[in-house]
Amino acid sequence: MTIGRPREFETEEALEAAMNLFWRKGYETSSLDELLQTMSLSKSSFYSTFGSKHELFQKCITHYRKMLEDRLLENLEQEKSGRQFIENLFFDLTKKEFRQKDLKGCLIMNSANEFAQKDLPVSTLVSKGVSNLVEILLKAIKQAQNEGNVSKNKNPRSLARYLLTNICGLQTMLKAGIKQTEAKEIIRETLKALD
Repeated sequence: MTIGRPREFETEEALEAAMNLFWRKGYETSSLDELLQTMSLSKSSFYSTFGSKHELFQKCITHYRKMLEDRLLENLEQEKSGRQFIENLFFDLTKKEFRQKDLKGCLIMNSANEFAQKDLPVSTLVSKGVSNLVEILLKAIKQAQNEGNVSKNKNPRSLARYLLTNICGLQTMLKAGIKQTEAKEIIRETLKALD
């Protein structure tokens, strides 16, 4: 008798696979059959581990949010200044997006667009994700203000919301197919708000 991999590892791997499918295709167009195939699970394993497609989707949003927040906080900690973190966040986004064939955008914002506040559990997770992203940008802005790289006359929370709104808009424009030069022009105009 052979011992299989620990269930925790399989669950994490399956969750990651499902997250990528939802991220690429959205909730509605990701069928249960596709999920089972992508996750390498039987129906019984799927239901016993994740409950339902809707519950799985919520777990995927939570997983994505944590992954994104951890990466951003790590980048902020490693960056030489708060302003550099913000600038890199914008410019790195365009580089990454233009290297990909299928522009996936952000799972949190994609979910906001797909569900449009029609589903309370998903809306709550999306709102939490947006709030957390604002907090990370707020931290970067306050750091940049203390470093003298962002005007202290600016309201840091309003500026954080403004930057996140522009990041989301830029991702949508990238998905719509704007040129890289156009994206960079948008970024340069957006970043003037920091002066």
